Amino acid sequence: MLSCDICGETVTSEPDMKAHLIVHMESEIICPFCKLSGVNYDEMCFHIETAHFEQNTLERNFERINTVQYGTSDNKKDNTLQCGMEVNSSILSGCASNHPKNSAQNLTKDSTLKHEGFYSENLTESRKFLKSREKQSSLTEIKGSVYETTYSPPECPFCGKIEEHSEDMETHVKTKHANLLDIPLEDCDQPLYDCPMCGLICTNYHILQEHVDLHLEENSFQQGMDRVQCSGDLQLAHQLQQEEDRKRRSEGSRQEIEEFQKLQRQYGLDNSGGYKQQQLRNMEIEVNRGRMPPSEFHRRKADMMESLALGFDDGKTKTSGIIEALHRYYQNAATDVRRVWLSSVVDHFHSSLGDKGWGCGYRNFQMLLSSLLQNDAYDDCLKGMSIPCIPKIQSMIEDAWKEGFDPQGASQLNNRLQGTKAWIGACEVYILLTSLRVKCHIVDFHKSTGPLGTHPRLFEWILNYYSSEGEGSPKVVCTSKPPIYLQHQGHSRTVIGIEEKKNRTLCLLIFDPGCPSREMQKLLKQDIEASSLKQLRKSMGNLKHKQYQILAVEGALSLEEKL
Repeated sequence: MLSCDICGETVTSEPDMKAHLIVHMESEIICPFCKLSGVNYDEMCFHIETAHFEQNTLERNFERINTVQYGTSDNKKDNTLQCGMEVNSSILSGCASNHPKNSAQNLTKDSTLKHEGFYSENLTESRKFLKSREKQSSLTEIKGSVYETTYSPPECPFCGKIEEHSEDMETHVKTKHANLLDIPLEDCDQPLYDCPMCGLICTNYHILQEHVDLHLEENSFQQGMDRVQCSGDLQLAHQLQQEEDRKRRSEGSRQEIEEFQKLQRQYGLDNSGGYKQQQLRNMEIEVNRGRMPPSEFHRRKADMMESLALGFDDGKTKTSGIIEALHRYYQNAATDVRRVWLSSVVDHFHSSLGDKGWGCGYRNFQMLLSSLLQNDAYDDCLKGMSIPCIPKIQSMIEDAWKEGFDPQGASQLNNRLQGTKAWIGACEVYILLTSLRVKCHIVDFHKSTGPLGTHPRLFEWILNYYSSEGEGSPKVVCTSKPPIYLQHQGHSRTVIGIEEKKNRTLCLLIFDPGCPSREMQKLLKQDIEASSLKQLRKSMGNLKHKQYQILAVEGALSLEEKL
């Protein structure tokens, strides 16, 4: 047997109990005293206890009367209990439905039952409350405070209409406001609209439009935020790029300054002094190292000061007579040589302590000038002249600049050479010779013309220069041609002749200002060893610089030609 927790009715099976409970769920609970409805069972019990306390007191009095008056008779007691059960069942059924049964119809006409019927309604309600209090005591204790329920009819959330019962209100919403619900009314042919952005189903086009507008506003706001973020990112990127550019320019400027200073040091423009200062400094180093006695230092210093005052080279780095010695050698030896052409007589000058590392251009000019001074064809333009010292050569180039020669070159060297260790090249030698009325020209060999970076055309040009005289002459040809000034990156030398081997290969004969006098003097011996010529001979494989520049003298200039 199963007993209903709501009304106390017993049923025989679980399906019957489910059907019985559905009746309770579908029915509306109404207070038997004041007809309050719209609340659940627990709230109704609490309402009866608080709002109808006096009626519950009558039920307790009835229990005491029943105990005194009918306590001795078991039969009467059973009748009383049976009557009470019937009344209780009747009242509970009425509480679960809208039409409570009249309990007096179920009572007998016995006087005892009539007395009980007088209190039946209050008795039943009180028992119902006591039963609910036993089951819901914990809920009642949690609530704690006394609350009084005031019934208010349900109101439509869409149009504000008031209905008496919730079922009526539900029907009203489903029928009148079906288009506002997520699920439309059944058996309705109303069209559905899908949101293209999120897939939400709407039953009204205007609602869909408003919904999509919200999407668009959200996207517009997000895009605005993205633009703000993007603008901030672009500004940050621009600032970083500007900072990187500033660093790059600063680094580039620093590197340019360092490179420029390096070039200034390399080319003697760092204001570290000139020939005189370097000569004295290097002699002091020699004294400190014990390689030069102090007396020798003072003697050399005095000679240097005298040479600088006169403007003449002291001749201590000069080696003369090499061309004559080479002529004898080629006549008596050099069996592998078919023919050889030598320049006019020329002296060799090498670098000293005062110009070591930067004076090659000046020394090559001294070699070239030594040949011109021994050539009668240049007596008119070089009359009374001697080999100048390096500071004097610097002064002569500055004078040529003042005359208007090579203003671009003068600007590059700040119009100043004296007191510096500035390098000079073919252009400076050219303007110096031209200012002295010596006719010359420069030929550039700006790229390789042979395999492996060689310059065969350079060799051919020099061969044509020297062999233009004395066709059909003997093995050794001493020409009247001055030597050739040969310039390449970082160094310059002087070409004093050219060999033609029996296998038709060419070899230049070159004076190098970096070769000291003790090595050059080995060529002055009667029996010159072939190994001694190694420092002079330069084959095509020995000249592999990217570019070469030569200066060749062609004769003297008249005053008109000079102008």
